[in-house]
Amino acid sequence: MSKIRITKMFNFETGHALYGYDGKCRNVHGHSYKLSVTVIGEPIQDKSHVKYGMVIDFGDLKKIVKEEIVDVFDHATVFNRNTPHIELARELEERGHNIILVDYQPTSEEMIMDFAQKIKVRLPENIALFSLKLQETESSFAEWHAADQQA
Repeated sequence: MSKIRITKMFNFETGHALYGYDGKCRNVHGHSYKLSVTVIGEPIQDKSHVKYGMVIDFGDLKKIVKEEIVDVFDHATVFNRNTPHIELARELEERGHNIILVDYQPTSEEMIMDFAQKIKVRLPENIALFSLKLQETESSFAEWHAADQQA
């Protein structure tokens, strides 16, 4: 049986600040992110199965990514928990803002690695995460590929 790749795209708005960065992105700002999630597997061949012919139902993939990424990061502001912005983060949180503190610099590169781990653990065991593409601006994006993670 052939392996097939399935891709679903997501959009969300997220703010962040890059502590210690030597440019404008050290300031709090936001992006309209576009996330493409590609999984790989064999289509279900059991003709009596409700998902016959599918690698994974797009709706099932959507549920995973929405719960793990979109619903968490959409309209949130992400800070490295070691940033001096921590006081600002706490004040914003006290005022009802959605703040996420992470153990990494919230660059597209680091965020996409975090997203990969969160998605991988939720996929059925016969489906593998193949790649992610996180587009930060119209001309800038980061990519994660499972093949690149092999030691």
